[in-house]
Amino acid sequence: MNHTYKVQRGTRNHKVALAVAIVLIIAAAAMPWWGTSSWMREFVVFSCYFIFAMTWNLLAGYGGMVSIGQQAFFGLGGYTMLILGNFYGVNPFLAIPIGALVAGAIAVPVSLVAFRLQGGYFAVGTWVIAEVFRLSFANISAVGGGSGTSLTALRGISRWTRESVTFWIALACVVACIALIYIFLRSKKGLALLAIRDNEIAAESHGIAVGRTKLVVYTVAAVGAGLAGALYFVGNLRISPDAAFSINWTAFAIFMVIIGGIGRIEGPLVGAIIFWALNKFFSDFGTWYLMGLGTLAIITTIFFKQGLWGFAQERWGWSLFPTTRKLILVPPKNS
Repeated sequence: MNHTYKVQRGTRNHKVALAVAIVLIIAAAAMPWWGTSSWMREFVVFSCYFIFAMTWNLLAGYGGMVSIGQQAFFGLGGYTMLILGNFYGVNPFLAIPIGALVAGAIAVPVSLVAFRLQGGYFAVGTWVIAEVFRLSFANISAVGGGSGTSLTALRGISRWTRESVTFWIALACVVACIALIYIFLRSKKGLALLAIRDNEIAAESHGIAVGRTKLVVYTVAAVGAGLAGALYFVGNLRISPDAAFSINWTAFAIFMVIIGGIGRIEGPLVGAIIFWALNKFFSDFGTWYLMGLGTLAIITTIFFKQGLWGFAQERWGWSLFPTTRKLILVPPKNS
């Protein structure tokens, strides 16, 4: 009796989640007409957290490159947007993707330095690179030096238009970020990335271009960080080196990914929701708030080593964005 096999890449939960997501996106797109401006501003902030965490998860969780200096590209995206808007007359909304692309372009020569380092040295080295950028912009008087400056290019645009367009761009960036990373991870390049994370030598022996793949992922992560930075400061309307290049951005991303589940698309989403809620309702408690974040991170790493979503996936088989392949035995049909 001959058996056949098929490769299963999706689940019923995946299809249901896709349908629900489409409905939520349509409802969210209409928020400027039924929601409040505070809701839209909060969503923009959440989007920046999520995009930054999502691309950090791609870099570290899937690529094995643990960087604590991604704030370098976050700040570059924000400053590029501001410079184009304030000094060259480019619409700041159009400057958001340009800022992301500039951050990605700068990541290429930066990688020549960063990739010379391995492990903990790579992590510390990326932080040092970010500090170099912070100090450099702090000494440029044209953009306000260390005290920063305001985004003046949006003057003359009504508040409703500014907030609505910023919200729509944030929504589009979130959807595009999830879709593109999901498509990439389901491709052969995504499998190659996982192989590199597990064992670079073995991956290279199987013909995988390790250096090129790592460069692509590092650049994509920089583009994502730059996109988050440009978007954040369009909504914030003011930028400074300490805010743009703060290590807190990477620390927050690490927290979100660890809480949600590293190496999973759903992880940064769950982590970003939890972090946004904690930051929204408990940040006024100051030191106690920071202690609470640390305690939550410790509890998660001890009792939920794969993160909250990772625990749910292992316990109940939940998977909204399946990237793995399962070989299913198909019994023969009765003749």
